[in-house]
Amino acid sequence: MALLLAFAPFFFAFEIWQLVIAERYLGLKQISRGIDPRELGLGELTAAFWSLSLLAYWAWMVLMVFQPLGRAQVLALIGVSALGFAARRGCGLKWVLVILTFEGSIRIGMLLSLCALAWRLLL
Repeated sequence: MALLLAFAPFFFAFEIWQLVIAERYLGLKQISRGIDPRELGLGELTAAFWSLSLLAYWAWMVLMVFQPLGRAQVLALIGVSALGFAARRGCGLKWVLVILTFEGSIRIGMLLSLCALAWRLLL
Protein backbone atom coordinates (compact mmCIF):
# COMPACT_ATOMS: atom_id res chain seq x y z
CA MET A 1 0.00 0.00 0.00
CA ALA A 2 2.74 2.47 0.94
CA LEU A 3 4.58 1.45 -2.22
CA LEU A 4 1.79 2.81 -4.41
CA LEU A 5 1.69 6.04 -2.39
CA ALA A 6 5.43 6.41 -2.98
CA PHE A 7 4.70 7.17 -6.65
CA ALA A 8 2.68 10.30 -5.76
CA PRO A 9 5.71 12.66 -5.86
CA PHE A 10 6.58 11.42 -9.36
CA PHE A 11 3.08 12.18 -10.61
CA PHE A 12 3.14 15.53 -8.78
CA ALA A 13 6.26 16.47 -10.79
CA PHE A 14 4.57 15.15 -13.94
CA GLU A 15 1.57 17.45 -13.37
CA ILE A 16 3.87 20.46 -13.03
CA TRP A 17 5.65 19.42 -16.24
CA GLN A 18 2.28 19.07 -18.03
CA LEU A 19 1.34 22.64 -17.08
CA VAL A 20 4.65 23.94 -18.42
CA ILE A 21 4.22 22.05 -21.70
CA ALA A 22 0.60 23.23 -21.97
CA GLU A 23 1.70 26.85 -21.61
CA ARG A 24 4.36 26.34 -24.25
CA TYR A 25 2.01 24.81 -26.79
CA LEU A 26 -1.27 26.50 -25.86
CA GLY A 27 -0.04 29.73 -24.30
CA LEU A 28 -1.17 33.25 -24.97
CA LYS A 29 1.72 33.85 -27.39
CA GLN A 30 0.62 30.90 -29.55
CA ILE A 31 -3.03 31.96 -29.44
CA SER A 32 -2.23 35.59 -30.32
CA ARG A 33 -0.13 34.42 -33.28
CA GLY A 34 -3.01 32.24 -34.45
CA ILE A 35 -0.86 29.11 -34.39
CA ASP A 36 -2.66 25.79 -34.11
CA PRO A 37 -0.74 23.78 -31.49
CA ARG A 38 -1.51 20.54 -33.30
CA GLU A 39 0.73 21.74 -36.13
CA LEU A 40 3.72 22.27 -33.80
CA GLY A 41 4.13 18.64 -32.88
CA LEU A 42 6.18 17.25 -30.05
CA GLY A 43 9.58 15.71 -30.40
CA GLU A 44 9.57 11.93 -30.57
CA LEU A 45 11.24 11.47 -27.22
CA THR A 46 8.95 13.98 -25.50
CA ALA A 47 5.84 12.42 -27.04
CA ALA A 48 6.95 8.92 -26.03
CA PHE A 49 7.75 9.99 -22.45
CA TRP A 50 4.46 11.89 -22.17
CA SER A 51 2.38 9.01 -23.52
CA LEU A 52 4.06 6.42 -21.31
CA SER A 53 3.73 8.70 -18.29
CA LEU A 54 0.01 9.19 -18.95
CA LEU A 55 -0.52 5.44 -19.23
CA ALA A 56 1.43 4.86 -16.00
CA TYR A 57 -0.54 7.68 -14.30
CA TRP A 58 -3.89 6.15 -15.20
CA ALA A 59 -2.74 2.65 -14.24
CA TRP A 60 -1.56 4.03 -10.89
CA MET A 61 -4.88 5.81 -10.30
CA VAL A 62 -6.84 2.62 -11.05
CA LEU A 63 -4.66 0.61 -8.66
CA MET A 64 -4.95 3.29 -5.98
CA VAL A 65 -8.76 3.09 -6.08
CA PHE A 66 -8.47 -0.35 -4.49
CA GLN A 67 -6.31 0.95 -1.61
CA PRO A 68 -8.03 2.22 1.54
CA LEU A 69 -5.65 5.17 2.05
CA GLY A 70 -5.98 7.98 -0.44
CA ARG A 71 -9.04 6.60 -2.21
CA ALA A 72 -10.96 9.89 -1.96
CA GLN A 73 -8.09 11.87 -3.49
CA VAL A 74 -7.67 9.36 -6.32
CA LEU A 75 -11.38 9.36 -7.08
CA ALA A 76 -11.18 13.16 -7.23
CA LEU A 77 -8.19 12.86 -9.61
CA ILE A 78 -10.12 10.53 -11.89
CA GLY A 79 -13.26 12.67 -11.77
CA VAL A 80 -11.44 15.94 -12.46
CA SER A 81 -9.48 14.32 -15.30
CA ALA A 82 -12.64 12.97 -16.90
CA LEU A 83 -14.53 16.26 -16.52
CA GLY A 84 -11.56 18.25 -17.78
CA PHE A 85 -11.21 16.02 -20.83
CA ALA A 86 -14.91 16.36 -21.62
CA ALA A 87 -14.78 20.15 -21.18
CA ARG A 88 -11.66 20.50 -23.36
CA ARG A 89 -13.26 18.48 -26.13
CA GLY A 90 -16.21 20.84 -26.31
CA CYS A 91 -14.54 24.24 -26.05
CA GLY A 92 -12.59 26.53 -28.32
CA LEU A 93 -8.81 26.78 -28.41
CA LYS A 94 -8.76 29.91 -26.25
CA TRP A 95 -10.42 28.11 -23.33
CA VAL A 96 -8.29 24.96 -23.42
CA LEU A 97 -5.42 26.55 -21.48
CA VAL A 98 -7.82 27.92 -18.86
CA ILE A 99 -9.42 24.51 -18.38
CA LEU A 100 -6.03 22.76 -18.31
CA THR A 101 -4.73 25.18 -15.69
CA PHE A 102 -7.81 24.82 -13.48
CA GLU A 103 -7.82 21.04 -13.92
CA GLY A 104 -4.08 20.83 -13.23
CA SER A 105 -4.34 22.91 -10.07
CA ILE A 106 -6.97 20.58 -8.62
CA ARG A 107 -4.96 17.50 -9.57
CA ILE A 108 -1.81 19.04 -8.06
CA GLY A 109 -3.72 19.67 -4.84
CA MET A 110 -4.91 16.07 -4.68
CA LEU A 111 -1.41 14.78 -5.40
CA LEU A 112 0.04 17.08 -2.74
CA SER A 113 -2.45 15.59 -0.29
CA LEU A 114 -1.33 12.09 -1.32
CA CYS A 115 2.34 13.09 -0.89
CA ALA A 116 1.57 14.34 2.64
CA LEU A 117 -0.22 11.07 3.38
CA ALA A 118 2.78 9.08 2.15
CA TRP A 119 5.11 11.25 4.23
CA ARG A 120 3.01 10.62 7.35
CA LEU A 121 3.17 6.87 6.73
CA LEU A 122 6.96 7.02 6.47
CA LEU A 123 7.28 8.79 9.81
